[in-house]
Amino acid sequence: MKQDDVDKFFQAFSSLLPDDLWQARADMEKNMKAALHATFSRMDLVTREELEVQKELLSRTRALLEELQARVNELEQQRQESPDRDQ
Repeated sequence: MKQDDVDKFFQAFSSLLPDDLWQARADMEKNMKAALHATFSRMDLVTREELEVQKELLSRTRALLEELQARVNELEQQRQESPDRDQ
């Protein structure tokens, strides 16, 4: 979660509190932000960019695996079609 998202969340949340709790609102927002940031830092989250890099790497790996599987199938087919050399 980005800092802007956290700020927007707390602005929306604090707008729900009555005006006479303004000081409590500021203190609560500060404490909740700190708690959220601490929680997120322990969660081993990745950024969208890191996720996209991993998706691209997985896609390329999958394509290579499919190419290799096709080549193995082709070689197995050739082996089955050729006469056995050991006889």
